[in-house]
Amino acid sequence: MIVKNNLRVLMAKHKMNIKDVAEKTGLSRTTISKLYNEQSTTIAFETIYKLCTLFDVSVDELLYIDEEGE
Repeated sequence: MIVKNNLRVLMAKHKMNIKDVAEKTGLSRTTISKLYNEQSTTIAFETIYKLCTLFDVSVDELLYIDEEGE
C-alpha cells in the first residue's frame, strides 16, 4: 500500500505546467516536479493545502491510497 497523488491529472485538467503551479502556489518547482513524477516520499501539510486550494479540490481528490503499490 502506498499513498499517491493526482497532481498530474489535475494539472492536465487545468492546462497548467510545473511553472504555472509554482507561480500560483509559491511552492518550489522541485517540490512540484517530485510530486508530479511520483518521486516524493513526504509532503507537507502546507503543500497539500496550497495544491487543494489552487485546484479547488479536497484532500481525497489530491491524494489516494494505492492498495497494490509498494
